[in-house]
Amino acid sequence: MPTVTIYTTPTCHFCHMAKEFFKEHNVEYTEKDVSQDLSARNEMVEKTCQLGVPVIVIGDQVVVGFDKGAVSDILELKD
Repeated sequence: MPTVTIYTTPTCHFCHMAKEFFKEHNVEYTEKDVSQDLSARNEMVEKTCQLGVPVIVIGDQVVVGFDKGAVSDILELKD
């Protein structure tokens, strides 16, 4: 399985939904809280040119927002 990183903030509802989705599907991920980690925020902006979260990086693919279909397709998950 490719490496999964999610850029989040504590108050982001869609971030919570994405993390719950990963837990339900046993997907290991690294979380980076961009509200506390300036370096992570800069990484995220460099990848997306924006400040919206969540940003989900799967391997070399970037998904802005929580698009369950896109994430499932990239990870080849079956419902």
